[in-house]
Amino acid sequence: MEALDKLVLNPKYHDVLAILKGVRNGFIYGARIRFPHALVMTFLFRSGSLSSKFRAIYKATREHALKLAAFVAIYKTLLLLQRRLFKPKDEALSIFIAGFIGGGIVFRKENSINQQIILYLFSRTVTAIFGELWERSQIPTPKKSFMWFSAICWGAVMTIYYKKSKYLQPGLLQSMKYIYTDSEVWNSFYTLFISND
Repeated sequence: MEALDKLVLNPKYHDVLAILKGVRNGFIYGARIRFPHALVMTFLFRSGSLSSKFRAIYKATREHALKLAAFVAIYKTLLLLQRRLFKPKDEALSIFIAGFIGGGIVFRKENSINQQIILYLFSRTVTAIFGELWERSQIPTPKKSFMWFSAICWGAVMTIYYKKSKYLQPGLLQSMKYIYTDSEVWNSFYTLFISND
């Protein structure tokens, strides 16, 4: 064990081991995030046998975990290669290039898991950009800025749902249909309060 500790603490191997640990952490984080989401969404909205539901949960969890692990591997490897081959002066550009290439490779196909990950990132990125713009402008942030942001988001998504729903992400569309459209239809006390079926 002491020999292994000495090996992994050797600075010569730090960069490669950081890639491996990043891959491990990406995989674990992806599984931790996706498993409860897949579990809840599958049992709420998916029909079929119990075994088909568990297969769907496993598949979604595995895909999310592998995608994050693959992205970390590509991203950290490209950063390392840029550092060693080009010794770039602009670290922000190197970071962007590695993220751009990794994102383009790993998340290139449009599917429900990729959409959810990218939409999550997009919302966090836009929030960060606006935060930086407020800070740079040195204008005090309005006390009710989040209220306005929330109001605009909800007004826009409700309009899109009722007027152009084909543009909404399938998971969001399914949730909104269940909450807003299915609640308009029933044919008995049972279908009004117990089950939509």
